[in-house]
Amino acid sequence: MESHPDLHHLNERLGVDIDPGTLRLALTHRSFAFENGGIPTNERLEFLGDAVLQLVATESLFLDNPDLPEGRLAKMRSAVVNTRALAAIGRGLGIGEFIFLGKGEELTGGRDKDSILADTVESLIGATYIGCGPEDAFALVHRLVDDMLCDAVQLGAGMDYKTTLQEAAADLALGPVSYALDSRGPDHARVFTATVLLGDTEWGSGEGTSKKNAEARAAEAAVRTIAVQHPDYRR
Repeated sequence: MESHPDLHHLNERLGVDIDPGTLRLALTHRSFAFENGGIPTNERLEFLGDAVLQLVATESLFLDNPDLPEGRLAKMRSAVVNTRALAAIGRGLGIGEFIFLGKGEELTGGRDKDSILADTVESLIGATYIGCGPEDAFALVHRLVDDMLCDAVQLGAGMDYKTTLQEAAADLALGPVSYALDSRGPDHARVFTATVLLGDTEWGSGEGTSKKNAEARAAEAAVRTIAVQHPDYRR
């Protein structure tokens, strides 16, 4: 069996103490389970973690924004509780290196796929709920998403970062939005890099396994830069 990173390091990154068995289950992708005799997968924990994540994000937005209508709150929650945003969290924590993947997923870049990273973040939240209790699980969600919730409130959070960036760039007269694209690697594992330009100025960049994902991550980086440089702006 191939060597695998010490799962204790992942607990440290998350700031929790999930027991080894539950943590390993949370990291077991269905491709690995299939190749190893149909062992349990992380999908039940993912189901639980999604519910915990939705509750914490909803409660935070509801309590922190008493004057905002339901529709606006729902859009802001969607900007945070979605596959791309959760994948960015997982990527930032380096979760990909800990996932137990089947050989096929491994060969096609599964450790950096948005869907796999996002699902694993949710399963880790579920594992924390089961292994450490609701209080620790809620605290973990706050650590993971509070900054993004603040960005969502500040920038208005359209349904995606590209939309939000277009609106913010227009409102602040920062110039037209365009994307410069580059790529590297073989056709079956190509990685794209996108750089956001507002007028002639670079505002952020991002990588992905498709042009769409790279542009979305670049737009997110630009949105965060706008939040820092224009702290009083709010749609």
